[in-house]
This record gives sequence, structure tokens and C-alpha cells, in this order.
Amino acid sequence: MAFDQVLVTLCLLLLLSTNVFGYNLKDVKSWCEKTPNPQPCEYFLTQQSHKYTKPINGESDFFKLSMQLALDRAMQAQTNTYSLGTKCRNEREKAAWNDCLELYQHTILKINETMDPNTKCTKIDAQTWLSTALTDLDTCRSGFVEFGVSDYVLPLMSNNVTKLISNTLAINNVSQGYEPSYKGGYPTWVNPGDRKLLQASSPASQANVVVAQDGSGNYKTITEAVAAASKRSGSGRYVIYVKQGTYKENVEIGSKLKNIMLVGDGIGKTIITGSKSVGGGTTTFKSATVAAVGDGFIARDITVRNTAGAQNHQAVALRSGSDLSVFYKCSFEGYQDTLYVHSNRQFYRECDIYGTVDFIFGNAAVVLQNCNIYCRNPPNKTNTVTAQGRTDPNQNTGISIHNCRVTAASDLKPVQSSVKTYLGRPWQEYSRTVFMKTFLDGLINPAGWMPWSGNFALDTLYYGEYMNTGAGSSTANRVNWKGYRVITSATEASKFTVGNFIAGNSWLPATNVPFTSGL
Repeated sequence: MAFDQVLVTLCLLLLLSTNVFGYNLKDVKSWCEKTPNPQPCEYFLTQQSHKYTKPINGESDFFKLSMQLALDRAMQAQTNTYSLGTKCRNEREKAAWNDCLELYQHTILKINETMDPNTKCTKIDAQTWLSTALTDLDTCRSGFVEFGVSDYVLPLMSNNVTKLISNTLAINNVSQGYEPSYKGGYPTWVNPGDRKLLQASSPASQANVVVAQDGSGNYKTITEAVAAASKRSGSGRYVIYVKQGTYKENVEIGSKLKNIMLVGDGIGKTIITGSKSVGGGTTTFKSATVAAVGDGFIARDITVRNTAGAQNHQAVALRSGSDLSVFYKCSFEGYQDTLYVHSNRQFYRECDIYGTVDFIFGNAAVVLQNCNIYCRNPPNKTNTVTAQGRTDPNQNTGISIHNCRVTAASDLKPVQSSVKTYLGRPWQEYSRTVFMKTFLDGLINPAGWMPWSGNFALDTLYYGEYMNTGAGSSTANRVNWKGYRVITSATEASKFTVGNFIAGNSWLPATNVPFTSGL
């Protein structure tokens, strides 16, 4: 009997080693080996095989299984993150922790959105939302790192979620999505009648609510109007007209608030201003004067400022993580980290951006077109226009600056010769930025681009220049990094146009914002 029991046990072990609840563990190993991070893939699928019962009959099945695995581990990591609250040793750590709670929630939201059969997302949508999920986790870590906290916190929170999401990106394998996300007609979040909103001579006549400091509107603050929008029925476009005035408040358009539109009376007339900063004890993520996360956000004719000043380091004017968001005829004013193009797909047209260090930064798929980029006088005598934050080669993200102007702001002009101004530096390993058909004034340093630290990312980044003009556009003395290139092919440059990089032809016409689809 003892021998028979041993034999049965060996047979069961053999069975479990080859086939568990529908899928073959040898197949799991072979599938996982195709990913950038095979170890956590194989480990979690085999350790928790009772959760994953469907057979793997192809790449589609493996992609779905990998997303489910990433979702499960993200939810576990979120639970771990909640437990860290009591371990925060000071207010700064608590601020970073609060960011992580929000960011994990958004990570889970984006993975769920990708998996939801009712969403009908394309491969491009999936790559965008998974890129955002990964960016959210990177942002969570950054909050602790910028406060110098990384000892006991990060191991508990990471939980291999980053690697598992990275695997899903590789499986989906759309590193650059050059096809429309929506085929024909209007996206689901916009009504054809919304085209009239941007044509109206009187925004108040089209608005759902009016904000006016003098009491002549529905509300005196933008925050009150946004709160009212959260109680509206339906999810159609909700227009908030903000009359001329200076509004000292921090405004947040949460992830549940879709299709919000802020319309002002013009640059320098309707002004939203705040002063939060890392120097003042806030994370970069939460320093934003205006933060837009809900999809389909539009802003027009508004100035957004952060007045913390250069001495307070990172201080964001606008942060956008809103998918399919548009900013038209707006001004963003700050010093370091002015415009945080955090994640998802974004478009900026005829906007003014002022700053010093890394003042257009983040990890969205974003095109800035016909914009004025003004470099200010920096305390340390060095300006960097961009700092793009792509951490994974399969993220479909990058900063594309097309038909813009990069010049000195009024405070820099008198001392321009004593300041070094660069087009950008690599914040993360796969940083990707292009300047196309843009006027680069003489303030641009002949090297063009600045290292972040030593040789970090110089081989893995993608920095390109295509047919730029102006005294600072000569590429004769540019950096000789492996990742830098002077783009001579229109086909290559076209990858970063509105039509291709953010699939603008399929969703921008509905907003009636002017745009150039190609080069």
C-alpha cells in the first residue's frame, strides 16, 4: 500500500507539472519566455494556476491571461499600498503615499478598460491605456524618490506589477500606433452638435454653467462648477464658461468626470493660478494648478499659472492625463515642470508655454502644433525645454513639437548669451522627442540636447529633428549619441504627425479645433 500511495502521489505531481485546470505549464513557460520579463510571468501563473483556468490557444489568449495577471497583482499591490499609510514618517511621505493610492486606482481602471469587452478598444487604444497604467506606477515611485524615500516603501508597492504590465505591452506589440483609434464618424464621447461650441461668438450662450467672480454667473469658483458637473445626468459634453478674472484655486477634473470643457475669455484675461511646489512640500504630481484626468477634456482661451517661482523647483501649471484631450489658445506659465503631459493622447494648438527646466515633460503621446515655447531666465543658467518620460520601448508615447517657435521670454533676452538652452534631456531610458518644422531661435545651444546623467539613456532614447529653421536649428554640431538622429525622410517624420502619432483625423474634427494632419 505504501508503494501504491507513493506512485499515486508521483502521478499527481506529474499531472500538475504538465496540465493544470486547462493549460499546460510547459506552454506557460514557452509563452512567458517570449516576454521581456519571463520570470514573474511564469512564477505567478504557476503559483496561482487555480485562478487562471482557460487554455492558451494563441497570442490573444495569452494577452488576455497576461492582462488578468497584471490586474490581479495591481490589486494586491494596491492593498499593500493602503497598509503603508500608518508607516509614513512625515507629511511628505504621506503626500507621496496619497498619490500612490490615486495612481494605483487609475492603473486598475485603465487595465479594466482595456479588458472590458464593451469598450471595443483597438490595439492602439490598448497600447495607450496600458502605457498609461505603466506611467501611473512610475509616477507613484517618483513621488517617494523625489522626497528621498525608497528604503522600506518601494519593495512593498512594486510587487512585479510594472514588469507584468510591460509584458502586456510587448505582447500587444504596437510600439507606435499609426492607425486611427476610431474609424469614421464621431468618437463615442462627443456629439456632432459640440462642433458649434468652439464656433460660438458667445461661449456663455453655449455653456451649461457660468463662473464669474462678480456673482453674475452660476458659481464664483471653478471648483464649485466642477463639483456640480459631477452630479450631472449623462456623460455628454459639459461646458463651463469662466468669465474674465484671476481665480486663485487648484482645479482637478477627476477620472470620472468625462467630457468637461473649460472656456475662458482669452489668454491673460481668464487666469487660473496656484503656487504648490515640491519646494513647498507637495509632490510634482499634486503641484498642478489645473489637473485633468477625465477623458475628453477640452480647454480654450485660458491662462494657467504656477507662481511658486524657480526657487521652489518642480511646480506644475497644467497636468493632463486625459485621453483625447485638447488645449486650444491657452497659456501655461511656470518655471520648472510647467506643462506635465502625464499620459494618454493629447493635442495642443496655438498655445503659449513658459518655463526653464524640463518645462514640457511627461509620458503622454502628445503633439504640440503652432505653439509658442518661451524659455525664461533660469537660476542655474541652464534651460531644458523637454524631459520625456518613456520607460518602456513598447509604450506608444512621446513628445512631438510641430510647426512651433522656440524663443527667449522677455526676462531671458537681456542675458541670453550667458544661459545654455537645450531642446531636451532624457528623463527616462526610452525618452522620445522630435522637433519638426519648428523655428529654433539663436538661444538653442549648438549641441542641441543635454545628457541627464553620464551615459544614461543615450543609446536607447529617440531624439529627432526634421526641417527646423532659425539660428538655433543647425545640426552641424549636435550631439553624437546613438539615439539622436537628423531625420531626412518624410516617411520617418510622418510617424510623429497628428494624423499618425495620436490618430487625430478620427477625433479632432469633432472638436472643430484647427489642426494639420500631416507634415
